[in-house]
Amino acid sequence: MTHVRNAAMVLVAVLLVVAGVWASWGSAQHVLLSKGREHGTLTVTGCTDEWCSGSYVPGEPGSPRRTLTIARSVAAGPGSVVPVVVKPGTDEGVRTGWGGRLHAWLPLGGALLLAAPLVAGGLRMRRTAWGLAGAGGALVVAAFLAL
Repeated sequence: MTHVRNAAMVLVAVLLVVAGVWASWGSAQHVLLSKGREHGTLTVTGCTDEWCSGSYVPGEPGSPRRTLTIARSVAAGPGSVVPVVVKPGTDEGVRTGWGGRLHAWLPLGGALLLAAPLVAGGLRMRRTAWGLAGAGGALVVAAFLAL
């Protein structure tokens, strides 16, 4: 019975971490694998509860200027200038630089924080749990400070 309980705890903890990676990869792939993608700056002109939009100035001459949207959590507000990479086939930008990288991996940080109590309480692996919690907490705090 103990082996079944341990296997269930391992399965749930791994599922949490995999879900965190999966949720992070949607934005992280554009920031980490940005070679060959369209880069530029976004000047934020207005924000709603979830999105900010503004005029996009491409980094390459000859590319068209247009309006892009970006998640409000990575934009400082109207008037701020944010370096972005454009998601292919959309008018949505993803913040680049350290702030964008850390923000993209924020769901993974939360998943690590959620998995830590399972590892500590269910598997009785306290040192590993402290490592998970430390890594997740450091990622969350670093993303907060970088933005």
